[in-house]
Amino acid sequence: MTAEDITTAAEPPSEKHEMADQFDQAGRKSDEIQAVTTIEPALEKRVVRKMDMRLIPLVTALYLVAFLDRSNIGNAETAGMSVDLGFDDAHYQWLLTIFYIPYIVFEWLALMWKLVPPHIWAFACVLVWGLASTLQATAINWQGLMVCRFFLAAAEAGYGPGIPYLLSFFYKRHELGLRCGIFVSAAPLASTFAGALAYGITSGHPSIANWRLLFLVEGIPSVLLAFAAFFFMPDSPDTARFLDEKEKQVARVRAIQQTGSEGSARVGHVNFKEVFAALADVKTWITPLMYFSCNVSYSSLPVFLPTILQSMGFTAINAQGLSAPPYFLAFLICILTTWLADKTRQRGFMIAGLSVMGGIGYILLATVKSVGVRYFGVFLAAAGVFPATANVLPWTINNQGSDSKRGSGIALLNIIGQCGPLLGTRMFPAADKPYYVTGMSVCAAFMFFNALLALGLRCLLAWENRKFEKKDAAEREEGFDPRKGAIGNENEGYGFRNIL
Repeated sequence: MTAEDITTAAEPPSEKHEMADQFDQAGRKSDEIQAVTTIEPALEKRVVRKMDMRLIPLVTALYLVAFLDRSNIGNAETAGMSVDLGFDDAHYQWLLTIFYIPYIVFEWLALMWKLVPPHIWAFACVLVWGLASTLQATAINWQGLMVCRFFLAAAEAGYGPGIPYLLSFFYKRHELGLRCGIFVSAAPLASTFAGALAYGITSGHPSIANWRLLFLVEGIPSVLLAFAAFFFMPDSPDTARFLDEKEKQVARVRAIQQTGSEGSARVGHVNFKEVFAALADVKTWITPLMYFSCNVSYSSLPVFLPTILQSMGFTAINAQGLSAPPYFLAFLICILTTWLADKTRQRGFMIAGLSVMGGIGYILLATVKSVGVRYFGVFLAAAGVFPATANVLPWTINNQGSDSKRGSGIALLNIIGQCGPLLGTRMFPAADKPYYVTGMSVCAAFMFFNALLALGLRCLLAWENRKFEKKDAAEREEGFDPRKGAIGNENEGYGFRNIL
């Protein structure tokens, strides 16, 4: 790499508050100060663009089929699954709930992205859930469906919840939100696709039951994509085959700038001291409560929306088709809001506003009888719930200063947050038709609670930032130069600031 590509320089404006002196484990300045290298902007932009082109489409496509496979149970029910297999609404409720029990139990698997080469781990997860999803088409009773959904959930728990953590190995803090937003937007996009696909399948007359064909058509692509993950998923930015040697060197410098030390993001290593430090930090526990609140609605809307629309007076076929537009709007807003929050670094206000919008949508669904207004409420709910969730994920990772801390933070986020669906999927019994007042009211209450949590966490982070500023001022008085050091974390680094 040439001197023009990497030079020693002052902190660039875009990296303000992220350059730091290197400190040892006792918090003291190291004897040997590592020079901060900055990268020629055009070269770094090329590296980021290549990662965007190769990594983001892959992880997003995999999450799209994952969400499709988990939520198509609602479309299958509308297509006559319970009638054919002879079980009642209580059994259907358990089909929804059983998914989230192993999904919670196996949330710790998010750390496997750091312990196992990602291309191997992704292959295993996608293959297992693809087979489980496809085999639902062969079920002859309720028990068979329960077994399939158990393995479907266990495998998806190893994939989706850990992807924001994986992305943090490749992207800097101010780059992460948009990429997480694109990834999470696959959920509403999958719901859009599920509605359109289900509409096409259930409006025909195949030789096998419509719901069985639905599971086949939506399960087989996951099996095929498992092999795409094996061959194309990069294990780390500095070993990615799509980068040349100069670009890999840039990736290594970016990793040092992000974590404060070379090699901290390597596969096969977790710093448990940092894991316990993260668990002792109060802000690590607030975002899981936010994720819990979002997931009460996030989990229930896709599986119950066709039924909700059917209760408005639409036919089963039309209900499948009408579920698509609200999700497509949510898909667009996921990307827009995460991009805006990255640019403004004001993620807390964004989450609060989206949560209020989603809560209003649920209030309309619970209290208004007009079909047009209730359908408008579906748009507000979808456009609030999914984007709010998309912004909670990067906010968790943004404010943890090391790979191990980010891993523990994302694991805790999902262990607590994924308990939300246990409540959300039980709040819409058939007896509450047509308005499902209890379920809609509970979802609205949790969305408003989520807004309060977001504002409270933002106040806490702003208070911490003021402490960091005082600490940095004291360091400057001792003669430390913020231009000579690596990016640190909230405990050890000069210049660290929480993203609000």
